[in-house]
Amino acid sequence: MKKLLMAAAGGTALGLVATTQFAGPLIAQTAGADANVYEQLDLFGDIFERIRQGYVEDVDDKKLIEAAINGMLTSLDPHSSYLSEDDAEDMQVQTRGEFGGLGLEVTQEEGWVKVVSPIDGTPAAAAGMMAGDFITAVDGENVLGLTLDEALQLLRGPVGSEVIITVVREGSTEPFDVSIIRDTIKLTAVRARTEGKAVVLRVTTFNAQTFPNLEEGLKEQVEAAGGIENVDGVVLDLRNNPGGLLNQAVFVSDAFLEGGEIVSTRGRAAADGDRYNATPGDLAGGLPIVVLINGGSASASEIVAGALQDHRRAIVVGTKSFGKGSVQTVVPLRGNGAMRLTTARYYTPSGRSIQNLGISPDIIVEQPMMIPEDTTEEDEIDTPAMRSEADLRGTLSNDSLTEDEIKQIEDDRARAEDAAKLRDEDYQLAYAIDILKGLHALGPQVEVEVDVTLTDAAGAAESETEAPAGN
Repeated sequence: MKKLLMAAAGGTALGLVATTQFAGPLIAQTAGADANVYEQLDLFGDIFERIRQGYVEDVDDKKLIEAAINGMLTSLDPHSSYLSEDDAEDMQVQTRGEFGGLGLEVTQEEGWVKVVSPIDGTPAAAAGMMAGDFITAVDGENVLGLTLDEALQLLRGPVGSEVIITVVREGSTEPFDVSIIRDTIKLTAVRARTEGKAVVLRVTTFNAQTFPNLEEGLKEQVEAAGGIENVDGVVLDLRNNPGGLLNQAVFVSDAFLEGGEIVSTRGRAAADGDRYNATPGDLAGGLPIVVLINGGSASASEIVAGALQDHRRAIVVGTKSFGKGSVQTVVPLRGNGAMRLTTARYYTPSGRSIQNLGISPDIIVEQPMMIPEDTTEEDEIDTPAMRSEADLRGTLSNDSLTEDEIKQIEDDRARAEDAAKLRDEDYQLAYAIDILKGLHALGPQVEVEVDVTLTDAAGAAESETEAPAGN
């Protein structure tokens, strides 16, 4: 018993020594890190006071602090930012689906305001603004050096007033001015129409109206066609859709899926992750679906395209999407302001993150440029290059994929690009190959009836229908 007590005492002593040896430096290191933070905060206070006392003009203390906060957030990535009270209110209005302005979805790149996409049916779209345009001045005032929120304040104004925007566009040799009349932007999130026997659902944004608009629009078109049996399929047009609310992307994906994962989000801590699954019920009744995307399709648009593609519920057609695979959480702050903070990455059902990579279409189809009638053969036509999430300064890296997975994505993209090049040589053959690839992309849900005529030795013929097994 005495030996046991001595052993226990020895163990305790050793434990104390180990704690002293290992925990001591750790505590000192943590204390040192905290001290360094406080030193930096003291430095900030010194600079703040020096500006207040010595700057050439009087300064607004509140604006100085807001600028410092916004600088801290924007240094993280292109999508984190500070929202003043007015900006936070404006964002809430936008997500409800009605706001005042020009109708531009913008971001900031290297100090300039960059157009992600013009919103359909708005003054900006009518004025010919294009995805990838850079706004360098508003009413003659240079936007370089302004925060994104400050630049947006210049773009906003009374309904009916005119604003002159100076635009730099790739392919144009000189900047040019665009005159736009401000208007109340009332978003119809989904416009539905019928082309031939296909229902086309043009989704312009993901706000609180998106799923109700889509459900109602599809129902109206099916009724106008005389029933679902008179509809060949659905085209879900997500081109130039900059995204929006995550829950609306989930609702739209769920509308065409019978089950399975739609999207998952993963934050820094495992507990911060979320997973969203589909529920039974397909608004399209199992009809074929084609999803259209391009370089202006971002965020929520990519969630929908990725979910339907991974489940082989739709063929994705167009060009590579923008590649914004991050989730922003709006955190209310004191003073009625808010903070937009990137808190997670999202992943498609197959587990791929599209951050900086985008969604690669099953069939690549470039949209031809509109060439003016007075263009001659000698004129050079410059095609503006579309920028993506990967081109933004300070963007989040994509470290979720292995080298083999990245190579697989690149190989798939290369095969699609090779198929697209074939159209220049033999468009009919390329079209036939694209159809086969599209049918394969839909997987076992596709059932094709093939008439096969069999002739026996006596010359008698019989016809039978085969339903090939799904692959």
